[in-house]
Amino acid sequence: MPFYSLKQRILTGESLLGCFLQLGSPTAAEVCGLAGLDFIVIDAEHSEIDLETTAHMIRAADSVGLPAIVRCAVNEPQVILRYMDLGAAGIQIPQINTVEEAQQVVNSVKYRPIGRRGLASVRAGNYFMNMSAREYIRMVNDHALVVIHIETPESLSALQEISRVDGIDVLFIGPTDLSYSLGFPGEPNEPAVQDAFNHVISVARQNGKASGMMASNPSAAAQYIDRGIQYITTSDKVELTSGIHKYLSQVHSFRKELDKG
Repeated sequence: MPFYSLKQRILTGESLLGCFLQLGSPTAAEVCGLAGLDFIVIDAEHSEIDLETTAHMIRAADSVGLPAIVRCAVNEPQVILRYMDLGAAGIQIPQINTVEEAQQVVNSVKYRPIGRRGLASVRAGNYFMNMSAREYIRMVNDHALVVIHIETPESLSALQEISRVDGIDVLFIGPTDLSYSLGFPGEPNEPAVQDAFNHVISVARQNGKASGMMASNPSAAAQYIDRGIQYITTSDKVELTSGIHKYLSQVHSFRKELDKG
């Protein structure tokens, strides 16, 4: 599978740029890879994307060598297992507030002896036609990416313990949910919210984890890279909206220039 370099790149210190896909389009997944993004996150939490659509999006991403993470709506082993069986490069889970919840994510993604995921002949293992079950287990346990969201006061309180859970790779800061849960909905630049962001980044670094963040624009993404954040995302809706606004603005500007002439 094409995704097995993703975790290694993060471990060696690279900052990677990805995109949340909420529009449910395999073509969008393919275009993201051709455009040069490092990964995508198929958003099965805040969208209408179902399991079958996810399968088509993962296949499209695979066709251009693009790792596809899936953001699940719930931290449930049987839900996570189905996405991993399709060939997801890893799993991203929101609202992780305790060590036990963090460990459950790892258990659901990884096979024994690291986790507890059930084993079957699945697409992610090429149906065991050109690799053995043992080889597939080793690849998943070595390379599948585990990303958890830190977005509540409870998760901040347990952050040191959560960040020490073996198998967790990325602590992802959910800026909207975290600002909301701290009493500043939609105001990520509030000092208290920024302090929380900095705390997550610092604790992740102390415990050998990467940190992640949603970037609302290219300037923010560049600043996050400078701060050592390694897993940076935008979203298809943000980029579509921004592109259309830019297009309309430029059309109106050009028309004004033509009218002057």
